[in-house]
Amino acid sequence: MRLLIVAVALSALALACVEPEMPEAPEGESLFSKNCAMCHGTGGRGDGALAVGMRPKPKDLTMISRSSGGGFPVADVLSKIDGYQRAPVAGAEMPEFGALLEGDLVPVDTGDDVFTPTPRPLAALLAYLESIQR
Repeated sequence: MRLLIVAVALSALALACVEPEMPEAPEGESLFSKNCAMCHGTGGRGDGALAVGMRPKPKDLTMISRSSGGGFPVADVLSKIDGYQRAPVAGAEMPEFGALLEGDLVPVDTGDDVFTPTPRPLAALLAYLESIQR
């Protein structure tokens, strides 16, 4: 019995030490569909059903890398999604997504090999946005 308890405890400890994996784009696509597509469109081009009449218009999220000189600006995109680095814009209705700020943390490389613990849903959305760049 004692050996069984030790084995279970060691297994739990080993599982706790396993580094969480970065989510893949399909996981983020689901979150995008639920939270972003109504304004940014199903393809992320700023043409969602609610975009009609919005001033300013929702951003074309497929052009993030191009607008940033070719690289995908991970830290900037994370800051915009979570609302941390969003300058006030008259008429802008970009909500902050509190639910995306919850969950297990995964290490996200925000540049220069700096890894930032990031809630998994937010990292998944980031992976999806990076995957739709053109």
